Amino acid sequence: MHVAVDGAAAGRWEALNHLVEVLIEADAVGDEVAARSALTLVAGVAGLVARLDRHARQAPWYGPYQEPALRRFGAGFSVATSGPVAMALASMHGDGRIRERAVAAMVDRPCPEVMPFLVLRTGDWVKPVRDRARAGLALLLADDPGGYLPAVLPMALRLDARLRGGFAVSQIRAALLSAPAGVWRGLLGSGARRQRRFVFDIVLAQGWLRLPDYVTCAETDSDVGIRVRAADAACREAVWTRRHDVLRRLARSVRAEVRVVALTGLVRVGQDSDVAAYLDDDAPLVRAVARDAARRLGIDAREHYRTATGAGEPALGAIAGLAETGSAADAPLLRPLLTHSQARVRAQAVRGLHLLEAVVAHEVLPLLQDPSPAVVRGATTALRPLIGALPPGLPWQLLGDARVELRRAGYRLLRGHSADVQLRAALMLTLDPDPRLAERGKADVTRLARDGARTTWRRTPPPELPVTAAQHGELAALTARAAAALGEDTSRMLTTWLARTRPSA
Repeated sequence: MHVAVDGAAAGRWEALNHLVEVLIEADAVGDEVAARSALTLVAGVAGLVARLDRHARQAPWYGPYQEPALRRFGAGFSVATSGPVAMALASMHGDGRIRERAVAAMVDRPCPEVMPFLVLRTGDWVKPVRDRARAGLALLLADDPGGYLPAVLPMALRLDARLRGGFAVSQIRAALLSAPAGVWRGLLGSGARRQRRFVFDIVLAQGWLRLPDYVTCAETDSDVGIRVRAADAACREAVWTRRHDVLRRLARSVRAEVRVVALTGLVRVGQDSDVAAYLDDDAPLVRAVARDAARRLGIDAREHYRTATGAGEPALGAIAGLAETGSAADAPLLRPLLTHSQARVRAQAVRGLHLLEAVVAHEVLPLLQDPSPAVVRGATTALRPLIGALPPGLPWQLLGDARVELRRAGYRLLRGHSADVQLRAALMLTLDPDPRLAERGKADVTRLARDGARTTWRRTPPPELPVTAAQHGELAALTARAAAALGEDTSRMLTTWLARTRPSA
């Protein structure tokens, strides 16, 4: 079952049909516990239940699968004797009368594992099926919200955008409003991000949480959306009640989005001096709020950053703040930091010089060999506008280096050159041992090949390849080596483009 579910999650029609056949085999065993476990596996893959529902009414016009397994299975469905898997599969049958009987069976003998399939039928295009499924879902959620809401919520949110998909969401909202506190607390503590945000928004609107709960959520929740909502609610209440201690506590959070909200609250209660202390924060938005508070206090933020950057161990936020508020005249303060012992300081310094448009090629060039990938990335970004000042063979040398970050840097430095240079670099990258770099090279080769293919609808001529005979031969050899990775269509377009190109003498 695990193999079939994994295959159906990534596969096409045949993989889905195989999953249906495995489910039918599981139903034939007669073990209800195993059947429920199988349905749990299916419902645990996002979107798989909806894909099975579409699959039930589709069949290829060729091959051995012209009669899907689900159609053969549905004819023998019995309301009285069928198990959970049979009910779930019959609820997706193309015959509306079979779907209606399956819905009746799911309502009469409910279990959480079949709830996603019942939710699907609340948006059925046949009114009797839809009405029976809606009535059944409403009754089940009213009788046992704690037992059925966790199973219903994921599918209902997935169907919310459909034409008739809003009913289930409305019922979930009504069930949550009348459910005990333990139900919505359990849903807040587990589930996917969208589900938890949906529940949290309802809880927030109803005011079911108190200030300590909001503070805890803002500090510890794993989802950034919930953290921001909780921090906003906590800081709003703290501003109204003059709880400056809560605002200061959240301002010390490790999460930048929480600090911003807390500092905004401190500004509203007039605590500018507390806010100005965050001028050297790592987060750009936090620094911006702090600079605004510093301006009201008469503090020159630029002079503060100049002093902090010149210290022995400057804070990263101070370096970034100088780049945000300074000018090219401040570049001498940043250049000594290019050789700092800490990689984070070197990376921030080169980014600062780039923002100030004060990059000197020969000073930043050694950072392309830096042991830190972050420094290499920053140096590459800073040197791209100065490519003419670099040694001509340096990008190709980097493209053949053993370190993956140097190969990436070499390729980035070659972007923006003529079509022949880009094509040669992309073909070399297609053969790279790193999968992500190889995929990027393949995508760029495909783009260039499509641009070079002559089509009748093009208004502009295809790009020319100004290559010599030796360069043309090298491109042809690289194309042949990369043919397996590029695929038949791209290789054909590329070969045609090269064949049409006339090398220069």
